[in-house]
Amino acid sequence: MNSARRKLLTALPIVGASALGIGFWRMLHGMENGGFDPRAVNTPQLGRAIPSFALPGLPGIGDGFSSTDLRDQHTPILLNFFASWCIPCVSEMPGLRNISQSIPIWGIAYKDHLDDAAAFIQRDGSPYARVAADQTGRTAIDWGVTGVPETFLVAPGGRILWHNASGLTPDIFDADIRPLLAAIQ
Repeated sequence: MNSARRKLLTALPIVGASALGIGFWRMLHGMENGGFDPRAVNTPQLGRAIPSFALPGLPGIGDGFSSTDLRDQHTPILLNFFASWCIPCVSEMPGLRNISQSIPIWGIAYKDHLDDAAAFIQRDGSPYARVAADQTGRTAIDWGVTGVPETFLVAPGGRILWHNASGLTPDIFDADIRPLLAAIQ
């Protein structure tokens, strides 16, 4: 191995470590000054019409619903994607029950066994006015869902006003959704 090649191979790890260090420093600096939000999610669906879908219900919990049902609503609706196997979904449920006192919440069970999803939402009381099952996950893909839980605020007529890619809490509802509801009513 010649000397120039040896120097290049020696410098590569140093250059790589330096680039990583600069990247982490820029990310931490951005978090400190508000220029970078690690929880921010690309939400290309905001402001757009809801995607078309028709989903069946869960055993013993209704017939499911479709995009037409959502579009026909005269009040805003929260649409929540959840799964019985999702730990953050378990944590989110008490807050959803609280929030459901203020706004109807419709749920879509994402890639879940029908009986498991039905038992999950009935265990401590369902926050959902209507529930559907997306066993293939195709509807979630059309909505831009990257994981569960995720929640969308749907305006009357079917336009997406807000999207949250983590567990919805009453604090987030009060800070983010209540102002939007006040603006559209």
